[in-house]
Amino acid sequence: MPERGRPRTFDRTAALRQAMELFWAKGYEGTSVAELTAAMGISSPSLYAAFGSKEALFLEATDYYTRTEGTEIWTALDEAPTACQAIENFLRQTARAYSQNDRPQGCLIALGALHKDSSSGAICDDLRRRRAENHTLLLRRLERGVAEGELPKGFDSDAAATFYATVQHGMSIQARDGASCDALMATVAGAMAAWQGLAGTA
Repeated sequence: MPERGRPRTFDRTAALRQAMELFWAKGYEGTSVAELTAAMGISSPSLYAAFGSKEALFLEATDYYTRTEGTEIWTALDEAPTACQAIENFLRQTARAYSQNDRPQGCLIALGALHKDSSSGAICDDLRRRRAENHTLLLRRLERGVAEGELPKGFDSDAAATFYATVQHGMSIQARDGASCDALMATVAGAMAAWQGLAGTA
């Protein structure tokens, strides 16, 4: 006797990626459940059964984004032999990643949701935490430069990390507004021109 009422199966990872790209392009508030189900190829009941809620889906999609997109940006920090080269490579990889034409431009972590009055507090807190973690990665690489003697002992690693994180966030907005890779690379050049002043080597 054939089974009745068996739920339709779907590729959960593929559906999650579709949701991620939609959230990436439109943000949490700008993405409706109807748009999500259409992109993911599932019904609303299936979405809620598989992911729990729109908020939970966004959080899982953001985690998937962190694990799969732009990883070369952060590996550039550790692979470069100097802190200066690490920051330049970090920004150059950012310019390339944010301006690709086969996916949404900019960064989901920077643009996904900003204000608690219009988005879930849990989502804003999660994105803020992820941005803070990225700042910490920059900070640790700069502190390593101090420890290795490349940067002076009085170098303000925290201020420099904040500056370059801010540059990266600005590049995300530029990319979303249509800036080309070449235009973003010009921003990189400007940001690196500030390095000598920050490092006290001018």
